[in-house]
Amino acid sequence: MKRKDLIYQYVKKNTAHLTKEEIEFGNGLTTSIIAEQLGIIRNNVSKELNELVREEKVIKLSGRPVRYVDATCMTWQPLTTKVNSYKEDTLLRNNTDKLEKKRKNKLDKNLFDYMIGSNGSLKNQMEQAKAAIFYPPKGLNSLIIGPTGSGKTFFANAMYEYSQSKSVIDKNKSMIIFNCADYSQNPQLLMSHLFGHAKGSYTGATEDKDGLLLKADKNMLFLDEIHRLPPEGQEMLFYFMDTGTFQRMGDTEERLTANVRIICATTEDPDSALLKTFVRRIPITIQLPSFNDRPPKERVQLVKLLLSIEAKRINKRIVVDENVVKALLGSVTYGNVGQLKSNVQLACAKGFLNSMDNHKEVVIVMDDLTPIIQDGLINLAKHREELNEISNYLEPRLVLQPDNSVYILEKDAYELPFNLYEIIGDKAALLKAEGVSAENIENFITTDINLHLKSFYRSNKLNFDNEKSLKDIVDQEIITLTKEIRAMAEEHLEYQFKENFLYAMSLHLSSFIKRAKEGVVQTKTNKELENLISNYKKEYSVALMIKDHIKTKYQIVVPEVECWYLTMLLVSLKEQNLVGQVGIIVAAHGRSTATSMVQVVTKLLNVQNIIAVDMPLEMSPHHVYNVIQDAVQRVNEGNGVLLLVDMGSLTTFGNKLMREMDIPIKTIDMVTTPVVLEAARKISLMDSSLDEIYDTLKNFRGYSNFLDYPHPSKKEDVTEKVYLPKAIITICSTGEGTAVIIKQRVEELLANFIDEEIEVISISLLNMDETIKKIAETYQILATAGVSKPSIRVPHLTLEELFQSFGKERIKQVVLDSQESESNLVKSIDTKELCEEYLGMYFTFLNPQKLITILWEYSEIIEIDMKQTFSNSLKIGLIMHIAGVLERVLLNDTLSSEQEEDQENNPYFDAVTKANDLVKAKLNLIIPDNEMVYILKIFDTQSEE
Repeated sequence: MKRKDLIYQYVKKNTAHLTKEEIEFGNGLTTSIIAEQLGIIRNNVSKELNELVREEKVIKLSGRPVRYVDATCMTWQPLTTKVNSYKEDTLLRNNTDKLEKKRKNKLDKNLFDYMIGSNGSLKNQMEQAKAAIFYPPKGLNSLIIGPTGSGKTFFANAMYEYSQSKSVIDKNKSMIIFNCADYSQNPQLLMSHLFGHAKGSYTGATEDKDGLLLKADKNMLFLDEIHRLPPEGQEMLFYFMDTGTFQRMGDTEERLTANVRIICATTEDPDSALLKTFVRRIPITIQLPSFNDRPPKERVQLVKLLLSIEAKRINKRIVVDENVVKALLGSVTYGNVGQLKSNVQLACAKGFLNSMDNHKEVVIVMDDLTPIIQDGLINLAKHREELNEISNYLEPRLVLQPDNSVYILEKDAYELPFNLYEIIGDKAALLKAEGVSAENIENFITTDINLHLKSFYRSNKLNFDNEKSLKDIVDQEIITLTKEIRAMAEEHLEYQFKENFLYAMSLHLSSFIKRAKEGVVQTKTNKELENLISNYKKEYSVALMIKDHIKTKYQIVVPEVECWYLTMLLVSLKEQNLVGQVGIIVAAHGRSTATSMVQVVTKLLNVQNIIAVDMPLEMSPHHVYNVIQDAVQRVNEGNGVLLLVDMGSLTTFGNKLMREMDIPIKTIDMVTTPVVLEAARKISLMDSSLDEIYDTLKNFRGYSNFLDYPHPSKKEDVTEKVYLPKAIITICSTGEGTAVIIKQRVEELLANFIDEEIEVISISLLNMDETIKKIAETYQILATAGVSKPSIRVPHLTLEELFQSFGKERIKQVVLDSQESESNLVKSIDTKELCEEYLGMYFTFLNPQKLITILWEYSEIIEIDMKQTFSNSLKIGLIMHIAGVLERVLLNDTLSSEQEEDQENNPYFDAVTKANDLVKAKLNLIIPDNEMVYILKIFDTQSEE
């Protein structure tokens, strides 16, 4: 039994029977008596009694010593007879009156009544808000200031509902809300929305239009992110505040009037972001505190409130471990209550997923939290006094009931527009019906949860500042210097830099300035580097400007060789204009094969950049090629396209499309639903490049037993493999300084979960690819990390990924993928049996049992003639392609070819001709010359890759 419940049962047992006369004459329990009888420390007893008083289970009587009685014995009307010296009649009357009043009017509350901090950190703010509402004759305009996610919109809604509850504003109206950031790129349109416009005031203004000021007459207008309103708009608005009149844009004659109460909100400093004349028109400025500036008690209450809201939404009680609450509290680093809300929803979603078989409650433990949220417990532990105070307000297990009285804002900008728990339930049921293991169900649903929340919070501009995590590594002064350098460089070079510019340049400058102050500066020149920078004269000129800037600011002499390194760093950080995610096209033979796979994926993962192309047997290859070409055009977002195909001519389209359309395309054959799922999952969750996705999918073998390749159980070939030590390579301009910092970060992340030995090697940008090739001779390179991505086909980790809290997950994914790939290399399936099963799955008119021996011999003829041993992948692809050729020959629907190249010069021509003779002798079928082009292309593609 919990400590609080134990204390309550003791109070109830010893006071529930008391009469009003007995209470009048001093009966009741003191804190000391309870502590002595139960053997609990007095301070803990006092804490629990106060909590029970707040929950209205226990009544606290006045007098000395303070006494407590069970609330059930206080249901009568207040006594009028004289009470003894232990208490005062007025207080007893007030207590019972309050209890009765709360029972009658519990639902008759406005948003202010529910606001946590109303008697604490927000007390003054609420008094300011009420003063603004009631100030005669028509109230005062207000400005709410606070960081992102601190509750500005919630507070404005509280002011509005309070105004309605006091009949200041009609209860049937709704507050007019306008976010100035929505139109910040078009000031003219922004002011048109606010003030309205006259016909012909600008291009496209075909008629007069009223603005929000007129619509908000006798109402309240909330202007969020007011600092995005341009100066001329601020001037027009403060004129309206002064006079109550305004004009539509483009109208110089008619002056309109409106009675509007205005509430503005901003995350910026008003003195620097707003006109002084505008600020002076707003007499009430309400400053909201950040989450971590609020008292520990309020922070715990906020977590409880958000968990209660989720319990109400799920309609189950939520049980949370104490450490989970602490982790949630510590996870709030920059997003305040908005970030906390996101983290609570994510934790509840994971807990809901793991508790789906429990119809009564959702249990949330530390393992349900993402690594980012789990790190919150470590963050909180750094502040020992604060942690101890928070512990005073927590139980070992926190229980939130779905019927708890909570207030949910009807139109909350940060409220999810969908029922996340219904989505989880539906998709889990679908996966379970398909025979997916519990582990893989969690994998897919977790991805989906992240995608939904990521998409929603991104669309609501909850795009928190990455600079926060950088401040833990370098000084703010360096960050400011880097921003100045970026502005200067982009102005002179006339192009944009990648998002990681702040990280890469800050780390480099921090390292260089530190070494310079210690007198350890590299001055030795490098002839190769000197020759290389002659190709980048513009960047070099900017590097010289950076040199002068550093010299002025730090009185540090920057050597010439450092300018060369800065030049290469600028070049490596140039934005390549590759935007958007990798597109996916699934193409397969059959009337609905591709469509079925894509439907499964889009149901499980809310992806948009995926297109299905079905190829019925009667559809000509030329036609399907045109369909795929159109699909590539539609799905490409600038980062290339992954073409997932099953067999036959489809496998040859990728290279041709890439040449004709100048769009990067990678082809994976023998596609199955798990392959499509894995591709979509990696692209959606990790924003990886086309090469990285392709590399991880080449050796992918599916999830458990879910729609996977048939796994033969009779035979197993073991392929010999030379095992090389594993390494991760870190890259910076010099191979020192910044690369060492990156190396330390990677080693720190590896140490958290990796037992095996993985070496981290630092290298320079100079001759980067050549250096990596040499390293690859003696190491298995798992990944690269740093300021520039080399050409080697392994995952690349950006500086943002490493130094933010999800860096551990990225490193973990890289290592686990390498282990999976290694496992797949060691264990090989019986290729012949697999081909036979594929023939049965994909072909209608062929007998797989009779055909497999001939096709296998077909492949061996080419191997023997070419003195080669084909990989399993090539052998399967060849056999499946030839099967497709034979079926087209039977249907008299062979491929045509526009290729005019001399096939006889192809090194595989003679070998393939011999193999074709086998088909003619065994099956009396002739493979036409047009089909030969595509057969030979199979070997070309293999050699290219």
